[in-house]
Amino acid sequence: MNLRSGRLKGQMSREVADFTSSLEFDRRIFQADILTNRAHTTMLVEQEIIPSNIGKQILNALEQLEKEGIAALDLDSAVEDIHMAVENYVTSVMGPDAGFMHTAKSRNDQVATDLKIALKEEIREIQKELLTFIEIILEMATENLDTLMVGYTHLQHAQPTTFAHHLLSYAQALKRDYGRLQDAYHRMDLCPLGSAALTTTSFPINRERTAELLGFSGPMENSIDGVSSRDFIAETVFALTMLGTTLSKICEELIIWSTYEFRMVELGDDFSSTSSIMPQKKNPDVAEIVRGKTAVLNGELVTILTIIKSLPQSYNRDLQEVTPHLWKATDTLSSALTITMGMLSSAKFKGERGEELARANFSAATELADLMVLDAGLPFRTAHQIVGRAVTVALDEGMKAEDIDTHFLDEISQELTGQTLNIDNAVVKKSLNPRDIIQSRKVIGGPAPSMVQEVIGNLRDFVGKNKKVLPEE
Repeated sequence: MNLRSGRLKGQMSREVADFTSSLEFDRRIFQADILTNRAHTTMLVEQEIIPSNIGKQILNALEQLEKEGIAALDLDSAVEDIHMAVENYVTSVMGPDAGFMHTAKSRNDQVATDLKIALKEEIREIQKELLTFIEIILEMATENLDTLMVGYTHLQHAQPTTFAHHLLSYAQALKRDYGRLQDAYHRMDLCPLGSAALTTTSFPINRERTAELLGFSGPMENSIDGVSSRDFIAETVFALTMLGTTLSKICEELIIWSTYEFRMVELGDDFSSTSSIMPQKKNPDVAEIVRGKTAVLNGELVTILTIIKSLPQSYNRDLQEVTPHLWKATDTLSSALTITMGMLSSAKFKGERGEELARANFSAATELADLMVLDAGLPFRTAHQIVGRAVTVALDEGMKAEDIDTHFLDEISQELTGQTLNIDNAVVKKSLNPRDIIQSRKVIGGPAPSMVQEVIGNLRDFVGKNKKVLPEE
């Protein structure tokens, strides 16, 4: 079928056809296009808009195409897009009556519908992977409830915590990433089909029916918006970009923690490489590649936003150029998610090194200041000043945290405030013990094992609840 022959004279040059064709990335919506044509044809027959015998032939041809697969189509760029390729196939099977398939619809509403169908499926697959990743993290956290490490701010030693507590920070970030994808899914779950070119149609179509057949919650309520809006793509790619940021941060920490200076993690050999010249090297190449590839998502998001930001309503061909950036984003994220999940699950946390760092460099200083507030009745800022001076003096004199006692603190307090603290020495020692500090953090979100276990339970409930609503394979 030659779509141009009615209105236009001659054919596009090969160069122009190649330039304007969307076939290269339309392959992603092949299955969705069959579903859209099937639902639309079914509705046309039910509404008695086209003869039922012709509708049956169209549906049979679409079923045959689905079995044969995309290889059965003529994907020459002169065909322009997947929609015409499918229509041409049906025409080759049943003749000119295939044209009834396009009654009361346009490629404008068809492509918008196809994109939503395909993207909804992509989101669901990513969400399944996310729930699996969270489960893996919960298992790792359960195994490391008492595994000490030091927490960082500004990449400097801050306070003692546990690997479990730190791992749950990843799980919470991934939970939010899941929620952003869920929000995007819900907002795109309205069907554009029936918007036609931009003002619907005079045929008595049933848009609720096609929305139902295609698994949407309902039809879009403005036909101009139906054919021209691509914010559902921008929103999804934003959610993917944020998820990519989460993955990149996880990889960044694995890279840092696996260095000799930190020695907190040993990455699996499957996720490492060696040097071409330095045989002793074990390089975290895979984590570095994830960190680099997720930057692509930022670029795809900005490109999509730039394409759609200045377009007039309603449909413009520029929108075609959004699609390849969408699929590049979904493919990049999906592979990065799978790789990061495998890499983190195979990493071995070094508990002895974690405890060594937790006990070093006065990471218990905050607890000591809190003790002065509780036992000596000092304002926190005064306690902060005393402890800060105590750490400075201890460092100058080569002392370790365990060398600090109540006598030492009284000397510092006397110098700064003119008063002694008279805190029991056993209490001082307890306040400097990382394990005792962690046990005392029995606050929602804190690292005390009992609180961490409670959060693990909450996250397990979240995973279980959402697994139930995701469709099976």
